[in-house]
Amino acid sequence: MDADTGTTPLDEFDTLWDFDDAAASEARFAALLPRAREERDGTYHAEVLSQLARAQGLQRRFTDARATLHEAERALGAGNARGQARILLERGRVDRSEGIEGHGRSWFLEAWDFARAIGDDDLAVDAAHMLGIVEPADEGAAWNERAMELARASTDPAARRWVGSIASNMGWTRHAEGDFPGAIALFELARDEWLADGRVNRARIARWSIARCLRSQANFRGALAEQESLLAELDELGETDGYVLEEIGECLLALGRSDEARPYFARAYEVLSQYPDLQAHEPERLARLRTLGGGQTEP
Repeated sequence: MDADTGTTPLDEFDTLWDFDDAAASEARFAALLPRAREERDGTYHAEVLSQLARAQGLQRRFTDARATLHEAERALGAGNARGQARILLERGRVDRSEGIEGHGRSWFLEAWDFARAIGDDDLAVDAAHMLGIVEPADEGAAWNERAMELARASTDPAARRWVGSIASNMGWTRHAEGDFPGAIALFELARDEWLADGRVNRARIARWSIARCLRSQANFRGALAEQESLLAELDELGETDGYVLEEIGECLLALGRSDEARPYFARAYEVLSQYPDLQAHEPERLARLRTLGGGQTEP
């Protein structure tokens, strides 16, 4: 936070984000708006609004998010390609979250073009990594490779910070293909990148992913040991992760220890059933957790 202006610099927006708590992130960006509105060229105001919209979209408040992005476009100064690229990225993310046809592809392509035209590696990598997510397998893999190459070659630290996320996305592609050793290598890269720049919470996600690959390799004991290690760390921090609880349950179930698994499934259901995306897109998963946790499925 800039002590003189009461604002957070554009290149430090990431510090305001907690992707596990979109509502708290929204509140942080909303707190910047009074000062942001005082900016003469509208750039800062527009970019703050773009992140506010992103937080709203993550909460599945799509009407609010689109209204906020419309306000951002009105605030944006003429000829501001960086601000326009940010708005395009968030339009794409809203479409993807809502399941709109194309899943934001056209917005991400346009954001890529804007960002590349002005040499903004950070936003270009963001756009390429989103295209890696929404495009079909082969095209998505090509976009992931393009994003990784740009991130690693860039002199912009913000672009370099994308390496872990891209490696993680590529790891899940390898996992889906059944290449579990290849997936583990990519998740290890993500873990090391996130640890190197102090993002310990993100590194835990990579560790969870590695353990998930171990379960796919039928190394249930190794997977369980890592998930239990993560659980112990989270307990010390007073935090709960429903995905860790779910995986512990799955490992115990695979080892024939269903009675021990039941309370983990029950706790996982309690946490994960509150997630709007899982409610919308994976109701069967939640129903399974409820059943394995000893609850009744909905009629």
